Amino acid sequence: MPARSIDLPVYALKAELFKALGHPVRIRALELLSEGDQPVSTLLQEIGIEASHLSQHLTVLRRAGVVAKSRQGNTVTYSLVDGSLATMLDAARTFLLGSLDRTTDALGEDGEAR
Repeated sequence: MPARSIDLPVYALKAELFKALGHPVRIRALELLSEGDQPVSTLLQEIGIEASHLSQHLTVLRRAGVVAKSRQGNTVTYSLVDGSLATMLDAARTFLLGSLDRTTDALGEDGEAR
């Protein structure tokens, strides 16, 4: 994150982080990177968007300090900067699945609210 962020309260820094994560393509890229370092070619194949669009999303994540890139020859590879990001994504998945279960239970089998 930029140096100016040091003076911000933690909740404001969290808001900046969540803003950077606020797009489905970025979340999908982070999910893939949670499995390990990935070359851009793999990310493109798995996500299925144009290279220029993926590049823009990865730039947002890099500027937020969430991912890092390295180059070896013609291959550009991205990685998570911290494994706790994978833990955060798993926690979000757990929360969302639980929320879906609670909603389904509340609606009941007939689709009507109880």
